[in-house]
Amino acid sequence: MYGAMADALTAAQDDASVRVVVLQGHETVFSSGNDIGDFLNQPPAGQDAPVFRFLRGIASFPKPLLAAVCGPAVGIGTTMLLHCDLVYAGDNAAFSMPFVNLGLCPEAASSLLVPQMLGYHRAAEALLLGEPFMAEAALEVGLVNRVVPPMETNGYAQAQARKLAAKPLSALVETKRLMKKGQQQLVLQQMADEGASFGRMLQEPAAKEAFTAFMEKRRPDFSGV
Repeated sequence: MYGAMADALTAAQDDASVRVVVLQGHETVFSSGNDIGDFLNQPPAGQDAPVFRFLRGIASFPKPLLAAVCGPAVGIGTTMLLHCDLVYAGDNAAFSMPFVNLGLCPEAASSLLVPQMLGYHRAAEALLLGEPFMAEAALEVGLVNRVVPPMETNGYAQAQARKLAAKPLSALVETKRLMKKGQQQLVLQQMADEGASFGRMLQEPAAKEAFTAFMEKRRPDFSGV
């Protein structure tokens, strides 16, 4: 899926007929996060891994990028939203970044962007505790633009996308470039730094214990790590 999404972003960037991209899920769920079995058996290897290609693609995508989020948005399901231009949430949306609880560190430059967006103390609460926060809290801190009923969320995002698609693409692209000017390289460097740490921590005892406990449906024991 990461590879397919990375390829789709590249194709959309190169296709002059594509003016806006919308990421959306079902009205009951946006993303449950990474497959824990993959973390155990097929961890991402190097910066050319599909997940890192997707993250770089979403961070550097030049055209308007929207998201419609309902239900759980776990891990990368939340951090990918930091790179979207407009985010609309159903009132059932639940955002979480439980990396520490898996013995891991943040990704998608969230260790940079979440403190910028939420302020340090709220970011520390979100990233160190890893507990879910709901749509109204996400609206309060600016992670989402609007909260609507779940059955209306995808349609609302599509309607906003159509408004954007009717505008001059050159003006949209240049406005986005100017807003992100000076930060994109920093974001990509932070992603690379996080990715190196993330890859190392996937092999360490804390992550192994967290993944095994998840698969065995038990509480992890981090007393030895």
